[in-house]
Amino acid sequence: MVTLIAKMKIKEGKMDEASELFRGLVQKVREEKGTLSYAVCRNGAAPDTITVVERYKDMEAVQTHSSTAYFKEFFRAIAPLLEGKADISLLEEIASI
Repeated sequence: MVTLIAKMKIKEGKMDEASELFRGLVQKVREEKGTLSYAVCRNGAAPDTITVVERYKDMEAVQTHSSTAYFKEFFRAIAPLLEGKADISLLEEIASI
């Protein structure tokens, strides 16, 4: 299993727009066969940051997700709303429940 954690700082005044883009993306990701979970979260201690916790069956599923037309379209739409680059960690699970 593979876990991907992406942290993105959103520009001031753009959180509602970014959240709406993520809601639309999640509806499409829900249909991906190799995606086990996909949670878009906001931290009360850092209200300008969105953290996405993604779990995939394997690396092939990660690659499939990131190569879909709707993900590429989402990324083009979200990029101008970001303050800097996303901080992405790709983790291989050792143990989980």
